Amino acid sequence: MADIVNLKTFRKEKARRVKDAEASANRTKFGRTKADKIREREEEARGRDKHEAHRIVRDEDNTDPAR
Repeated sequence: MADIVNLKTFRKEKARRVKDAEASANRTKFGRTKADKIREREEEARGRDKHEAHRIVRDEDNTDPAR
């Protein structure tokens, strides 16, 4: 004799499996770890700081009119 299967439950489980598989694929395709995000932010900040350190500031707006 065959087991009785609730079709509603079977459909929900199947939908969950499909959704989980899609989520897993998206995590590998788009996901980054928190450590990766932090490292990238720190590298960008370091680059901005290095760039700002080499900036030449000219004081053209505050020239002395007596000159």
